[in-house]
Amino acid sequence: MVYVRRDEHGRLLRVEDEPFEGMSGTLTVQSDEMNTWLRHCGDMQSRRDLLRESDRDVLRIMEDVISLLIERGVIDYGELSQAARDKLDLRALIRADLEGLVDQS
Repeated sequence: MVYVRRDEHGRLLRVEDEPFEGMSGTLTVQSDEMNTWLRHCGDMQSRRDLLRESDRDVLRIMEDVISLLIERGVIDYGELSQAARDKLDLRALIRADLEGLVDQS
């Protein structure tokens, strides 16, 4: 048995193994509704994982765009905040180290 909270239309909002404040009922684990909830949660987790992976890719693109804009003089590196420069520099050093390790093998 699991403990649930439903919205005003009876849709599941939250499912927990233990009773919790604001719960509005219980549900058997073997129910069709619970199976649907678990499938939906799995789908949502897959989507979140894809979005996180995409975030990493977009971050790399943004680093490349910032570097290109600095190289072309569109952005003055010195006008970036110290925190931004530190983060960009650290990532550039780490990337250079990793590329150096790849070149050596």
